Amino acid sequence: MALFRIDHSSACVKVNLPLYLILPSPGSLKEKTLADFRVLFLLHGLSDDASAWQRYTNIEILARELDLVVIMPTGGRSMYTDMTNGQAYFSYLTEELPEYLQKLFRLNLKRENTAIAGLSMGGYGAFKAALLRPELYSAAGSFSGVLGLQFFPKIEDESMRREFTQLFGDLDRAVGSKYDPLVWLENAAKEPAAYPRLYASCGRQDELLPLNRIFYQRAQALGFPLTYVEADGIHDWFFWQDQITYFLRHFYQAPAQTA
Repeated sequence: MALFRIDHSSACVKVNLPLYLILPSPGSLKEKTLADFRVLFLLHGLSDDASAWQRYTNIEILARELDLVVIMPTGGRSMYTDMTNGQAYFSYLTEELPEYLQKLFRLNLKRENTAIAGLSMGGYGAFKAALLRPELYSAAGSFSGVLGLQFFPKIEDESMRREFTQLFGDLDRAVGSKYDPLVWLENAAKEPAAYPRLYASCGRQDELLPLNRIFYQRAQALGFPLTYVEADGIHDWFFWQDQITYFLRHFYQAPAQTA
């Protein structure tokens, strides 16, 4: 496999952004083209950057094993939202970036060929993309994801409150708003067959476990299909390494869909 870094200008975010890609090396292509490979968008967490998955996991080995093109975009500290300051990270992720990649590499980004996953903030972003733009993805994974906003009204640190207010507006009204994963879930449950397959996992020693359990319980109550896994672990890369391996092997055993 080959690792690419592209620094490019984003009209949505209004800055230059680094973008990491894992692509097949020339020798592994043989008679294939990039359109013959499945595509995974892989999102980083709040305190990481676009290089984190490649640095801390074996994602390149998994990409080779499963014939994947892996796209690792920059999300900053945006929670993958269209922020009130005009930096539209969600629009970048779901509109501008796929169009750019399709033109540049001629990837096959048909729904049945494309998945999205992420950790922590990236789990929030992956499920947001999957549940608000279900026509784009066939599967989505959240590992230790922020699958609820119940903690945000309780934030006492003033600098953090200011930061997250740029993302969600009034934090005291975040729960039940358009930014709330439970609201996305309830809307999706009206027509579950139209949505991607969802996988969520969290470590039993992770502080985000209550949010993940609430999301899972709500999905069960609504009859919405969700593969949910709890395992021993905290909010760290040892857990996420195990989970990205399980997620990809669970969802990607079938042959790729060609263009």
